[in-house]
Amino acid sequence: MFQIEIYPFSFFLGFVSATIFWLLVTRARPLWHEMRANLKEQREAAESRKTNTVEENHRRITLRRAQGMHLAAQLFALDEILQEPMVISPMQNVEPGITPKFEDVISQTLPYLPAWPEIAAVYQPQTLTLPQALAGNANIVIIGQPGVGKSVSLAHLASLAANRSEKLEALKSHIPFLFHVADLRLPIADPKDALNPLIEAASEHAPMFDLGKLPDFFKNTFKNGNALLLVDGFDEIPPESQQVISEYFKIIIQNYPQTRIITTGAPEYLDGLIQIGFAPLALCVWSKPQNEKFMEQWGQLWSQTVAMEAWSQTGPQQVDPLLLNVWLSADNSHLTPLELTLKAWGAYAGDSLGPHVLEVIATHIRRIAPANTPLAALETLGMQVMVNSQPVFDPRKARAWVKSFEAAEEKSEGESPEQPVEETAREDTKPKKGKKIEKVVATPTSGLLGKMAASGILISHPNNKMRFVHSIFAGYLAGHALTYYNAEESILNQPDWSGKYLAMRYFAAYGDASKLVQSLLEFSRLPMHRPLFAAARWLRDAPKNAPWRGKLFGALAAILQTEGIPLSLRGQAMAAFAVSNDPSAATLFRQFSTSLSFELVQLAVLGVGAMRDSKSTRVLENVLEAPSLSVRRAACMALVAIGTNESLEIVAQTLLTGDEDIRRAAGEALANDSGEGYDMLREGISINDILLRRAVVYGLGRVHHPWALEALQTLQVEDEQWVVRNAATEVLDAKANVNTLAPSKLRTPSDTPWLIEFAGKNGTGISPGVPATDILLLALKGEDPETRMAALPFLKLTPNEGVIAQLYNAMYKDDPELREAAYNTIWEIGLSGVKLPHPSQYGLG
Repeated sequence: MFQIEIYPFSFFLGFVSATIFWLLVTRARPLWHEMRANLKEQREAAESRKTNTVEENHRRITLRRAQGMHLAAQLFALDEILQEPMVISPMQNVEPGITPKFEDVISQTLPYLPAWPEIAAVYQPQTLTLPQALAGNANIVIIGQPGVGKSVSLAHLASLAANRSEKLEALKSHIPFLFHVADLRLPIADPKDALNPLIEAASEHAPMFDLGKLPDFFKNTFKNGNALLLVDGFDEIPPESQQVISEYFKIIIQNYPQTRIITTGAPEYLDGLIQIGFAPLALCVWSKPQNEKFMEQWGQLWSQTVAMEAWSQTGPQQVDPLLLNVWLSADNSHLTPLELTLKAWGAYAGDSLGPHVLEVIATHIRRIAPANTPLAALETLGMQVMVNSQPVFDPRKARAWVKSFEAAEEKSEGESPEQPVEETAREDTKPKKGKKIEKVVATPTSGLLGKMAASGILISHPNNKMRFVHSIFAGYLAGHALTYYNAEESILNQPDWSGKYLAMRYFAAYGDASKLVQSLLEFSRLPMHRPLFAAARWLRDAPKNAPWRGKLFGALAAILQTEGIPLSLRGQAMAAFAVSNDPSAATLFRQFSTSLSFELVQLAVLGVGAMRDSKSTRVLENVLEAPSLSVRRAACMALVAIGTNESLEIVAQTLLTGDEDIRRAAGEALANDSGEGYDMLREGISINDILLRRAVVYGLGRVHHPWALEALQTLQVEDEQWVVRNAATEVLDAKANVNTLAPSKLRTPSDTPWLIEFAGKNGTGISPGVPATDILLLALKGEDPETRMAALPFLKLTPNEGVIAQLYNAMYKDDPELREAAYNTIWEIGLSGVKLPHPSQYGLG
């Protein structure tokens, strides 16, 4: 056996050393944890710095792009000339047991007309700013006719988000991703790669050192729910392309449900968007005060910048902006922001071909087209874009469309082509027979198309894509070119899309559109009458002696006089008459104002006000004695819209001596007049008349100026009468809660309390993931008004034949509120691409 010998000193020394070692290790353990945490924090900070750098670069680039997304970008930044975009407050969903939201008298009296915002610009119903519209949690499609400012609206939102504006409130930390549909390579092969098209599009503008970091930046932003996706151009493309974009949005929503998506659309067709939860919001055109403010801003900016340029100093002497603005304000009835911008530009630059809207468009096309380019080349390109339904086109194919003009371009600059673009497009032409439109594919060159892109009339996109800088210019050129060809039928037979109707609109301004009008009238039918109202848009610009105008007016008058159909449908006919600016329309409205039908009188009265027909003042004064409150309210609104001393005096007298209801209508109507109307409201605050002060309170609630808010707050606290104090409280609460008017996502039926309760009362339940269509139809057919109204938003998501039949039944009931809400639901179903049968199929209409 081995004997182990222990040395006491060594053992003691080892024991002490080990004890000290483990003591140090134990004491140092928190330090090790802290060191590891610090190292981890440093790594995360480094990653964050990389991400922040990419994010800040992205925000800066997005802001720069957004500030250039408007017609006059070569002159001014967007924020310098911007008139804040507003959308019409949507019809509010009803929920049983919940107090309805505040609605002013103007909104109660004016039919909901999202396709005709020109009427809203006159009467100013409840509206929302874009940040307010985003206060809900719904994805939004901003709808409007070409030229009303949809792209500018997206650019404005992108600018706010890029700057982390406080106006966006809950979305101020969101990161904007701004694209045009032409930037995106779609469709995608694998839904897992949903972000790849966005990353590829962003790579076109990102700094070189950020390219490798973009994928992680996009994935983290979308995964964390901080993405604000803004996609322009959905309104410009045909239905087939819209379906591709809609499917892509659907994939984004499924993969990243917290993403907020805002896009643009036409008020007639939104293929696929309604079913995936998008809420359509109609963009307002500018009101008269906004037009005046824009002209003032334009004049100041022009004087401070453009007029100081050397080239401007050597030209003709500049006219005083005050004089120019007086001239420009003379005839701006129902112009879009695009048209007003072009009108102002031509007046200040001194290069306008004339005051007519067609001439200002022709002027700008001449202004941005390449020098010495034949007008026929531009027209041919525009026509081929529309005939082939390719608003976003491949330049390799487009080269073949204009190849016959390349030779003219190759001539020396000293030679002039036969028809230079400087010639006005407004000339009398007749269709020429026997010419065909070729569809040829050729290899691309940098010739004529390259010059057009360099001059700014075309825009280049990645992946061999090009488009006109604005669809109106393509439509204008196409419409004028079509007068030389027998191509109307090829356009007419296309599926509905904005380019089709733009081309026909400008064709009607220059050629004989009798055949087109006849065909559209034959196609037009209940419940939408979409072809008729599309053709009605042509009336404003077409010659007053066009042979087809009488037929169109006759069809509109028939709808306007039809009893038992929704006011929102009849109101579109009224709007079409008013926007036409035809003198005979005012005469017709005056005639209808003496009708025995209160609904017809209401619409006629709103029509004369929208046309600002001063000859109708005495007629409107008599209408104030009508037994219908809606008619009397409409008369107050129309008298203020006319805006003469005589008409305003009548409303002032109504405010002083009318009954309680009409006084409130008078007070709210006066809020639409920023001159005498505001003065009357200021004076009314101090008059010793309870009903008058109460009416003034509701009027002040519609004035969006600090002085009105201060007056309301004073009345809320200091007025002696509780009736006035309560009214002030109601109005101030409505102002404070305006965000509640924003659209929100629908709950699923299985999470909707009122529907669960209703199903329980009827002895059934609602399973998760099931549409619950049967129980919703039962609610619609029931007797409770709130339940019927509450069912409508859910039913638009399942538009089968049984649902449409019951919606038609609701639309023809005697309940006016249900009738209008049902029609709005049917309108949204029609927008989504569903073909709606004629009501006669169900024994209605």
